[in-house]
Amino acid sequence: QVQFVESGGRLVQPGGSLRLSCVASGIIFSIYGMGWYLQAPGKQRELVAHMFRYGSTNYADSVKGRFTISRDNAKNTVYLQMNSLKPEDTAVYYCNTDAETTKDYWGQGTQVTVSS
Repeated sequence: QVQFVESGGRLVQPGGSLRLSCVASGIIFSIYGMGWYLQAPGKQRELVAHMFRYGSTNYADSVKGRFTISRDNAKNTVYLQMNSLKPEDTAVYYCNTDAETTKDYWGQGTQVTVSS
């Protein structure tokens, strides 16, 4: 059973930082590219950070220079370091692979709220 468990979200002030974690199970983690997705209230889920299996990365323009994706294949874990947070970063954050075969499986997500 494919499973993703996200954690690390909380209320943070503008300009603050957070580190999100996502543990994957039921897949051979190291062969997949991994992504972080966010879903803001009333909006569709969107990809904001992606890491290919060999380490190269891509970011949405909205987070470029502020967010950093990384992974630890030994722990089946992908991370998202979020710096200089803005109120518009408020959303539920999810991780998943970049393969269509896992898109039926989503975790509960982790809520990030940026507010003073």
